[in-house]
Amino acid sequence: MATDERPIGFWLKLVDQLVDDQFGASFEEHGVTRRQWQMMNLLTDGPATEKQLSDALKPFFPVVEGSITSTELIEELRESGWVSLDEDQYQLTDLGRRSLENLRGAVERIREQLTENVSEEEYGALVTVLQRMATNLGWDGSVEEPAVSP
Repeated sequence: MATDERPIGFWLKLVDQLVDDQFGASFEEHGVTRRQWQMMNLLTDGPATEKQLSDALKPFFPVVEGSITSTELIEELRESGWVSLDEDQYQLTDLGRRSLENLRGAVERIREQLTENVSEEEYGALVTVLQRMATNLGWDGSVEEPAVSP
């Protein structure tokens, strides 16, 4: 590696921040947060409790003191009419399903922008190498992965 190249940590953090910024701006336009979008995606598999939703998203959203809770986020979706609650189980409403479809279009546009000028082979190789690096640094895959990832 040439000494004037930036290290992998720089690129990982930069791309992560840029992806977060793009998704955040897009979701804000639709009136939801990234976490709410992921909750809605989880509900496409069927009803779930607040704890099930929160547990499934923990790897993406570590607890930060003073941050908004999963309960508050899911209740905002309920107030918007996108999610309903029946016997402690949340589920998508018809309006929520339509809204999620609109969000999926926005997500797809961001994903296309992210991978522009990147071949499928390059993308696959990148993911494989990053997984190998994570394993080299101690990741063993035992942490449950969220069902939704951008």
